[in-house]
Amino acid sequence: MAVDHYENFPVASILLPAPLRPAVRNLYAFARGADDLADEGDAEPATRQAALESWRSAIQDLGAHRTVRTPLSAPDRTLFEQLGQTIADHQLPIQPFLDLLSAFLQDLSVSCYDNEPALMDYCSRSANPVGRLMLHLFGATSAQDMDQSDAICTGLQRVNFCQDVALDQAKGRCYIPLDCLARHEVTLPALADLCRSRPRQAPAAWQAVLREQIMQARRLLLNGSPLAWRLPGRIGWELRLVIHGGLRILEMLEAGGYNPYADRPILTRRDGLLLCWRAFCRPRPQPATALPHHHEP
Repeated sequence: MAVDHYENFPVASILLPAPLRPAVRNLYAFARGADDLADEGDAEPATRQAALESWRSAIQDLGAHRTVRTPLSAPDRTLFEQLGQTIADHQLPIQPFLDLLSAFLQDLSVSCYDNEPALMDYCSRSANPVGRLMLHLFGATSAQDMDQSDAICTGLQRVNFCQDVALDQAKGRCYIPLDCLARHEVTLPALADLCRSRPRQAPAAWQAVLREQIMQARRLLLNGSPLAWRLPGRIGWELRLVIHGGLRILEMLEAGGYNPYADRPILTRRDGLLLCWRAFCRPRPQPATALPHHHEP
C-alpha cells in the first residue's frame, strides 16, 4: 500500500505485526482520502473545502465518542466506521487527524512558502501526524520518540518535495522556500519554465537550490534515525527501510545532476535489494549536525 508523500516507502507490509496491519491501513486510508480531496480530480476549491470540513466534523464526532453525524457518502461512512474502531481499540489521540486536515485545507489557499519556518510548520501538520499515530500504535510515545519521528516524517516529505518539483508545479504549488530560491537567484517563473521544458542539464543556480534542499532533508532523516534502531522488532526494521528509502532517493537526485523535472527518481526492485542490505547489514547512519541557514552548503 502506498500513499502520496510516502509512495516510495512501504506501509502495512509483512514486516509489521499482523494484528496492527488493519489499523495501519485505516490510518493511511484516511490520510490518502483526505489528500485526494484536496488534490485529485477537477472539483472547485469551495467543493474541496466543504468535503474536508465534513471530514473534520466527522473526526470531531469520533473524538467526542459519538456516532458520526456529518452527512457522508457510503464509502466515506465505511472509512470512518473502520477508523473509529481503530481509534477506540488503540486509544489514539484525535489531534493528529485534525492537524492533517488543517494541512490539506491549507493546500487549497497556500501555494508557496516564504521561508524555512513556514515550510516546517506545514510539514509539522501534513507529515508528522502520521508518524505520531504510528508510534501510538506501538506504545512508543516518549518525547524523544516523538521528536525523532517528526524528524523522519518531515525529512521524508522534504525528500518528496525535492523529487516532485515538476508535479507540484503542475498543481500550481512550490514547496521550495521562496527565500532559498531568491538566495540562488531562481524565480518562480524560471522554475516553472524548467519544469515545462525539462532540459537535459539543470542550470547551476537550480542545482544550488536543490543541493541545499537535499541537505536539509538528509539532515532530518539522519537526526531522526536513532528511533529506527531503538524501536524493537518489526517496526524498527520497517522504519530502517523507510529511512534508507528516503536517503536513496536523495542519492539518485544527486547522481542525476539535481534534475528531477527531467528524470524523476523512483525506487525499483533492484533498489529494494540495496535497501534491505543497508537496513540489515550496514552500520546505522550517524545523526547529522545542524546546517546553517542562508549559506550555500
